[in-house]
This record gives sequence, C-alpha cells and structure tokens, in this order.
Amino acid sequence: MGQRVHAFTDDALGGLDATGVAEAIASGSISANEAVEAAIARAEKLNPTLDALMRDDFARARRRAGESRTGAFAGVPAAFKDNIPVAGLPMTEGSAAFPRTPHQKNGAVAAQYLATGLIPIATTTMPEFGWTCSTESRTFTTRNPWDTDVSAGGSSGGSAALVASGVVPIAHGNDGGGSVRIPAAACGLVGLKPTRGRLRLGDAGKMPVRIVSDSVLARSVRDVARFYAEAEKTYKNRTLPAIGRIERPLERPLRIGLMLDSPVAPATDPQVRTVVETFAASLEALGHTVEPYAVNVPQFFADDFSRYWQFLAFMGSSQGEKLFGKGFDASKLEPLTVELARRGKASLPKAPLYIARLLASSAASRREFRRGPDVVLTPVLTAPTPELGFLGPEVDPSVHFDRLLDLVGFTPLANASGAPAISLPAGVDDRGLPVGAMLSATHGAERLLLELALQVEQAHPFERIQDAFPGAEQ
Repeated sequence: MGQRVHAFTDDALGGLDATGVAEAIASGSISANEAVEAAIARAEKLNPTLDALMRDDFARARRRAGESRTGAFAGVPAAFKDNIPVAGLPMTEGSAAFPRTPHQKNGAVAAQYLATGLIPIATTTMPEFGWTCSTESRTFTTRNPWDTDVSAGGSSGGSAALVASGVVPIAHGNDGGGSVRIPAAACGLVGLKPTRGRLRLGDAGKMPVRIVSDSVLARSVRDVARFYAEAEKTYKNRTLPAIGRIERPLERPLRIGLMLDSPVAPATDPQVRTVVETFAASLEALGHTVEPYAVNVPQFFADDFSRYWQFLAFMGSSQGEKLFGKGFDASKLEPLTVELARRGKASLPKAPLYIARLLASSAASRREFRRGPDVVLTPVLTAPTPELGFLGPEVDPSVHFDRLLDLVGFTPLANASGAPAISLPAGVDDRGLPVGAMLSATHGAERLLLELALQVEQAHPFERIQDAFPGAEQ
C-alpha cells in the first residue's frame, strides 16, 4: 500500500470547500491573495508526490488575486484540465504529440469558468486525449492521494487529485465516457456530468455525437450546485430547465431504480456491489422507494461507443496539425491512441450506422425515464479503482482497451444519450479507498440530482481524507 497524503493544514484554505473559501474572502476574514498563496504552497508541497500538474500558472494567479473580481467564487483558487484553450498556456491533451504553443485567447469553456470568479493556478494532467480512465502516460503518473499506489481515475485525474488532497477546493474537468464521474469516485469527490449543452460548448460541439460535457470536481454538493447556478448567469441554454440556486435538499420521495450490473459489461465486483447496496438502503431510509431496475440497452451499444472512440482517435491522429496546430507530431502518440486510430480507420465504413445509433440513444433515454423511475442508481465503476499500471502506457493496447471497457460499463450511457448523471462518495472498499455511486436522471434534471445529492450528503456526510487519515498530512 502506498502513502496517504493531503495538504489540509492551518492556512488560509484550511479545510474549507470552495463555497467556504468564497465566503471567507467576501467577509474579509482572508484575502484572495492569501487563498491563492496557500494553494500554490500546497501544490508545490504535494505535486512531487501526486504528479497532477501539467503546467503551473502561479505568476498569473498571483496577479489575478490582486485584482478586483466578481462572481460567486471570486478569488477562489482552482485549476483547468489540460484540454481546453486557455489564453497564455498551451493545450496538449496530455500528449507529447501536441505543439507547446500558447493560446492567444480563452476558449468558450475557460471564459465561462473565469466569469464565476475562479482563479486557476495551473492546468492538470490527463491521459492522452482522455481515452482511458487512469491518468497515466509515458511522461507522468498521477497518483491518488488516498493511496499513492492507486489510480486517481481519469481522464480528469489530475484535477481530482488536487481537489481530493486539498490543494484547491474545486477544479475543471470534462466527461466523454465517465471522465468526471470516474475520478470523482476514485478520489471521494462529487462529480456531475450535466445534460448535453448545459454549459458553453468548446471543441466538443464539433463532434458528430457530442459526448463530452464540461463540469467541475468538488468536495461538496453545494460547490457543484453553486457553480452551475453561477454559470447560468453567463449562459443559459433555453432548451433546458434552469437549475437555479439550490439551497435546500430534496423534500419529496422518489422512485429510484437500482441497477447493480451493467447490461454491457461483466458482473459488478462484490465489494462495489455491497457499497452500492448499502447506499441504496440509506436512500430508502430517507423515504425513497428503491426497486431493482434493468435498463433497455441494446447489446450493440458497447460496440458502437467503442467504435466512436476509435473514430475520434483516427480523426485526431490523422488530422492533428489541422485540428491542433502546426507542430503536431503523430510519431509521438502513445500506443493506445495508435491502436484506437488503427481500429477507427478500419471501421470507417460502419461510421454512418454507429453514429446514427448513438444519436438515437438520446430519444431512447427520454422514453426510458418517462416510463421508468425518477432516478437510476448504479455503481460508477464495475470494480474497485485499480492500482497504477493496470491501465498504464506499458500495457498492450488491446489488453488495455478490453480492461477499460470492462470497468466503464455504466458511465458511457449518459455520454451517448446526453442525460445527466452524478457520482457521489458512497463508501469504501476493503482497502479503505473510496467507492462511488452514480445517480442518473432524464435530460434537464440536474436540479433534481443535486437536491437528492444534497439530501444524501446532509444525512450521511462524506468521509474526508483529513478525517479518515489524520496523520497523513505532508
């Protein structure tokens, strides 16, 4: 077993979540400068162990902290995942193949996040292109602060490691197959994949099937809710019900469908099953009706989603310079990307069929929720978070991809359909490491999920790393 590390200490950030830090800055009990300096000091202390920073933005963060800022998170230190355009920084998507040319301006996603008042101190690590659910590459290995021998999840693993360890209270992530929910589950965090189109779209808006949604990873439900309420001030998708401010937990009973096994993956590991069953019992104790549920997912879904991942790998690899800028060097791509691209090229003749079927999953999901439960409860992963190396760059790409598909039997459904889903800390496995439960609902139902999550959190506060392992501070 590896180290258990965190940065929670008696500085300006203390043990506060992002909302707590924002309130402390607004009241004058701490300054934005003090919050940012504390985050930088924590990053410098822990990153040699966690390997979660892609590149720091400390100097600019310090300048921003000295400026007047507005927004619900004014002055709160945060971080951006390394796959959105951020002015003054290169975007490399975790890959050695990308040019290191700084972007001239912020993309739509970064602009919307900055409008909330957050101050990013760095960009964070991710596996190349986000293809896998462990943040490992040939140049870095991001470690889970709960156990440094274990994966932090992926692809938003760098952001998750920083938030879980207390370096920053909130960080950007995005989710194209579980990439927010999986690291949230691995690191004991809250991670919401919103309805497609809820936030401004970056390059994900150009995909044939827009599977990627941007979001945040946080240690509390109220932080996630506050972020979305604030983000709606700069962009509100008129085709979706507004989320608005969420100040109280859910106050009505729901019908919750419990699905312990994925329709497209092997049976769920007994450890994970036990944690999710206990979580289901806690929902029943809160007055909800929980009943077994089986979603109607065609068997070809897993193949369709896999082929679509491969299609995207082929497009990114073959058109890298056009998509990502002069200097893109495909010879530096990692073996998994190369193998996915090879398969994607081979299956191009089938692309119209699998893209059409993935697009049709949106309507199918809406129909399923109209006649089914209000919310569906599942595990996030089919097994406990793996140790580092299980999905590492040295694993044969075909073996890697098979292992990946077996693990992520639940999360891609919401990416294809565009429906929202949230990962919550549900308990721990036999190693004492976090296990996540996922709550899914129909399109536009983020408010319902967040109110339910807040109810769960208030009834059963999530275990914190600094409480579970009080002697782990570095």
